[in-house]
Amino acid sequence: MDKANQLPFHFHRVLVVLIASLALILGCSAPVPRPTGPAADYQDAKDMFKRGRFDRALDFTDGLASASPATKYTERAQVLRAVIFSAQVESNKELVDAYAKGADETKNSHFKAEYERLRQDNLQYGMKAALGLAETAHQLLEGGKVSKVLTLEVSYPSVEGPLEVADLMHVREGGWIEPDHQDAAAVDSLNKAIDDALAEAVSGDRSKARSALASGSTQIDGLDFTLYVGNQLVQAASMFDRKHSNDPLKLRAVCNEGYEAVKAADSLLKETPNAEKEKQVRKLEDQIKTTLKHV
Repeated sequence: MDKANQLPFHFHRVLVVLIASLALILGCSAPVPRPTGPAADYQDAKDMFKRGRFDRALDFTDGLASASPATKYTERAQVLRAVIFSAQVESNKELVDAYAKGADETKNSHFKAEYERLRQDNLQYGMKAALGLAETAHQLLEGGKVSKVLTLEVSYPSVEGPLEVADLMHVREGGWIEPDHQDAAAVDSLNKAIDDALAEAVSGDRSKARSALASGSTQIDGLDFTLYVGNQLVQAASMFDRKHSNDPLKLRAVCNEGYEAVKAADSLLKETPNAEKEKQVRKLEDQIKTTLKHV
C-alpha cells in the first residue's frame, strides 16, 4: 500500500482523537468560583456545622452576626448561632446536672472530687453559651422586632447524636467513667442537643429537621422561632440561678432578652392574631417571671 492510500486512515485516526478530546473538554463543567467576603465566611460556617465543628461555626459567624450595616448573611448567621448556643446551653446543663448528681451519689472521694471539677468546668462553658445566646437574641430581636420569615441555612450534621447519653446515666448513679468516656460523653451530649435544637427550630422532630434541611436551607416562621429563642433564654438564665452559679445580674440580663422575645412575638401577633400562639407567649412571659424569682 502506498502513502497516498495510508493518508485517509491516518487523518481519520487523528480526527477521532480530536473529537474525543473536544467532547471531554465540553463535558467538564467549569469549576465553581470560591465565594469571597461574607459569603465565604458563611460557607465555612456551614461546612464546620455539617462536620460537627460547632465552635468553629460560631467563629465564622461572629462577624457576620454583628455586621453593620447588615449583609444578606447577617440574619441567617444570627439564626444559626441561636441554634448552636441553645444546644451548648442544653448540653452543658445536662453535663453539669449529671456530674453534680454523680458527686452526690458516689462513695469514692476521688470520684467525688473529679466529678465536682467536671461540674464546675461545664458550668463555665454553659454560662459562656448562655451569654452568647443572650447576645444573639439581642441582635436578632433588637427593638422587639423580628422578621415574619427567617432562614435556617445549614445542612444537617453528618453525625447524629444519641437519644440518651449512656455514660451520663452511669454517672448519675455514682458510677465512674474514665477520661476518654468523659470526653465522649461531652461530644455525644452536644450532638444530641444540636439534633434536638434543630428539631425544635423547625417545630418538629429529628426526622422533620433532617428532611427540612435536605437541600441545605429551610424557611421557618418568625413567630415560632421567636418563641423557641425565648424558651431557650429561660433555660440559659437557669445557668445563673442559685442551684448553678448564683449570679443574679447575669440572670436578669438573660431574662431581659427573654422579655424582648415576648415583645417581638407580641408585635407579630398584632399583625396576625393567633389565639394558640398568644397562649404560648403568655406562658413564656410567666416562665420568665418565675425564673426571676430565683434570684
